[in-house]
Amino acid sequence: MIFGYVGICYKEAPLALRGQVALPDSKKIELWERLSVIGLKQCVIVSTCNRSEIFYFSHSDAVTGEQVQSCYQGIFPNVSFGDCCKKKEGSEAVSYLFRVAGGFGMCMGLESLVVGEDQILGQVVEAMDFARTMGHSGKELERIVRDAVTCAKWIKTNYRISEKPLSVSYIGVKELHRAGGVSGKNILVIGSGKTAALALTYLFEYGAKKVYLCSRTLAHAKELLAVHENLTVVDYHERYDAMKRCETVVSATSSPHLVVLYDKWKETGVRQMQFLDLASPRDIDSRLQEVPGVQLIDMDTLQKITEKNQNEREKLAAACEQVIEEKVQETMEWLLLSRVDGTIETLQKRCSQIETDSYEYLNRKISLNHREQKLLKKVLHASLQRLIREPIQELKQLEDEEKQKEYQNILKTLFRMYEDE
Repeated sequence: MIFGYVGICYKEAPLALRGQVALPDSKKIELWERLSVIGLKQCVIVSTCNRSEIFYFSHSDAVTGEQVQSCYQGIFPNVSFGDCCKKKEGSEAVSYLFRVAGGFGMCMGLESLVVGEDQILGQVVEAMDFARTMGHSGKELERIVRDAVTCAKWIKTNYRISEKPLSVSYIGVKELHRAGGVSGKNILVIGSGKTAALALTYLFEYGAKKVYLCSRTLAHAKELLAVHENLTVVDYHERYDAMKRCETVVSATSSPHLVVLYDKWKETGVRQMQFLDLASPRDIDSRLQEVPGVQLIDMDTLQKITEKNQNEREKLAAACEQVIEEKVQETMEWLLLSRVDGTIETLQKRCSQIETDSYEYLNRKISLNHREQKLLKKVLHASLQRLIREPIQELKQLEDEEKQKEYQNILKTLFRMYEDE
């Protein structure tokens, strides 16, 4: 019996590769067909923009991680995975699933909490639902995934680690929102790189009324326009005119020079405005924060919030780590016992059969009244349960799988001896 993992994620695989080897439903079905050929019946596949990962359980040790990896890579014969595809087994694989479900990725460190991973818990649940619907679930896989999801929910509810963000884009927009500069406001965003793109997403999430985008790179601006329907692209050289229609300006360029100058802004005639400067070096003239009616949130301010959040996250991460370790251990103990469930069930059935046969034999040979019959049944049941109690306890306490198998074979041999008698 083995629980394993095979897959790629953002930690090892670049975005281009993740896109090439993604597993939509059609590919999942194809992969399940390949895995069925090697005898793998229990398998859940989690595929998002950050990861394509296979978690599987097999009753047979003959199924290996190498075989699962070969089935996965075989779907994409023209793609070179390099060393990006990873494998894990046993408690390491269980621990990894718990961390994925909790949005912690490869490790419990703060760096592993990436934008978008808050949604991974729901994605794991959906993946398990799909596996169940397609007939690729089972008792063991169901239990492991359920334990991981339950643990993740508990951590999210009790520690709220996602409420301590490290993304400067998110922190900046959140600070703007607190100051009343987002919801229902007209906003100008200068820049179209990764930081600006994230800021756009958060601005719309916090209820921006109208967002204007200006960028020196028109191609990047058009890409963002395809994502955000309510976005209006303006020429970079018209940014000061656009400010006249806005209450808030967010700037996130890679320019080595200021893109919002004090004198140029004064010429607009605007008297009240909120600025968010997400650039380093700064985009917005720092002298603007001295103007009455103007608020400037810059990287210095955001860095202080980030450092505070990071310190709080370190404390929360340590607590989360302990919870996960404890829950993984509980799941592994259950898996250990599940390996002997069949043997214990067989012993119990055999005892019931012996109890019934013995009672019927004695009842035929000896004339017993109703009270004596009931007493005989109780004595037979208690005696047989006492006979198998210690062997069952010993079997449950064995942690080594080979020793478990050896002990199971001994019990089966003794069991057959009872049958012969």
